Amino acid sequence: MEPWPPAADDALLADLRAALRDADPVPEEFLVAARAAFGWRTVDAELALAELTFDSSCDPEPAGLTRSAGSVRTLTFRCGGVVVEIEVTRAGIVGQLSPARGGRVTARTSAGPYEEVPVDAVGFFSMGVPPTGPVQLCARTAGYAVATAWVSLR
Repeated sequence: MEPWPPAADDALLADLRAALRDADPVPEEFLVAARAAFGWRTVDAELALAELTFDSSCDPEPAGLTRSAGSVRTLTFRCGGVVVEIEVTRAGIVGQLSPARGGRVTARTSAGPYEEVPVDAVGFFSMGVPPTGPVQLCARTAGYAVATAWVSLR
């Protein structure tokens, strides 16, 4: 195998410089979102991550379920034995935690928390209309604390 010629290195570096020089600048809103996401990386590190297991906007309905054809989007997040189910409508979010316990749910975007609501003894909570872009729900009860995966709800 022949060694890489030094002239090839110079040509490659020249090509890279030209590509970077001609690149469009990164839009400011992307930079703001990236900085915010980086800043949030360790907040609530003790929360378990509840993964999205069902989204009615892209998953087929399980057999046997009958739902009215409306503008309701249903999402289910799971982490071990904890389930966070939400319905998103034009009026807002209605959800339930299982196992049912009282507590609090906080909703946040990359910019930080935007709404916090109580969870009643049977696990129900309701929130206003979510903003556009990725949202994460963080639920804290006496028995568990979970955060949902980030998901765009609108």
